[in-house]
Amino acid sequence: QVQLVESGGGLVQPGGSLRLSCATSGISFSIYTMGWYRQAPGKQRELVATITGGGTTNYADSVKGRASISRDNAKNTVYLQMNSLKIEDTAVYYCNARYTITRPPYWGQGTQVTVSS
Repeated sequence: QVQLVESGGGLVQPGGSLRLSCATSGISFSIYTMGWYRQAPGKQRELVATITGGGTTNYADSVKGRASISRDNAKNTVYLQMNSLKIEDTAVYYCNARYTITRPPYWGQGTQVTVSS
């Protein structure tokens, strides 16, 4: 049974930081491309960042310079460090695990991030 469990969300003031974690089980974690996506109210889900099994990263323009995705293959966990948070970063953040583009990815249940003063 595949599980992706996000944690680390919460309420943070503008300019603050958060570190999201996604613990996985049931997959060969090291060979999966892991990603973080987010969905704000009334908007479509959008890519935040991805990291391949080899460590290559990719970021949405909206978070470049403020976000850092990393992974710990020994812990089967992927992280998203978000700094200089803005109100527009408010969203539910989802973890995603993709093996190949021909197979549906796995998704976590999401963790709420609210940026507000």
